[in-house]
Amino acid sequence: MTLLRLIPLCLLALAACSDPEKVARYPIEPPAVSKTLPNRLGTAELREVSLPQYATAQEIPYQTADGALRSNPDNLWADDPGRSMTLALARQISAVSGATVLSDPWPLSDPPRRRIEVRIEQILPGADGALHVAGVYFVTPAGLDAGNDVVRRFDFTVPIATAEPGGEPTPAAIVAAQGAAVTELARRIARLN
Repeated sequence: MTLLRLIPLCLLALAACSDPEKVARYPIEPPAVSKTLPNRLGTAELREVSLPQYATAQEIPYQTADGALRSNPDNLWADDPGRSMTLALARQISAVSGATVLSDPWPLSDPPRRRIEVRIEQILPGADGALHVAGVYFVTPAGLDAGNDVVRRFDFTVPIATAEPGGEPTPAAIVAAQGAAVTELARRIARLN
C-alpha cells in the first residue's frame, strides 16, 4: 500500500478519536466521614480491590433500558479504577474506624496485624437508577496465627440521581453513587459484618 493511500486512513482514524477538550475525567471521591465506629482492625493491609472486567475500563459504564452496558469515550475515570477504588476504600475504613488501613504493599516497618481482600463481583450502575454492589471480603491475620478469619458477603444498592425520571444518569451522578458505595463498604468492613 502506498503512502498516499495510507494518509486518508490515518486522517479517518484520527477523526474517530475523542476530542481531548470534550473528555472529562472523574476521580472516585467518597464523601467526608468522621470516626463513628470502634477500631476492630488495628493495622491492616488492603490488597488491590478485584473488580469485574467492565468496571476496570477507563470509560465509565452504565446500563441502559435494554440491559446492555454502554459507555462514552468522553467520560473517563481519572485513575485506574482498581487502584483508585483500593486507595479510596483504605482511606474510608481508616476514617470511619480510626484503624490504620493502607494499600498493598505495606509501607511501614512494623507489619500489619491483618490483611483485607475485597472481591467486588458487581458494581453496576443499573438502568433502574441504582448502583448495585455485591461481592465478598476477607479479613485474615497477617502473621502465622491461624484462625479468626472473617469472610463476609455484601450486597447493597445506592441510589443514582438522574436529571429526569426515566433518564440516563450523568457521569457525575454515577461517580457520586460510587463514592457513597465505597463509604458503605468501608463501614461494613470496619464493623466486620
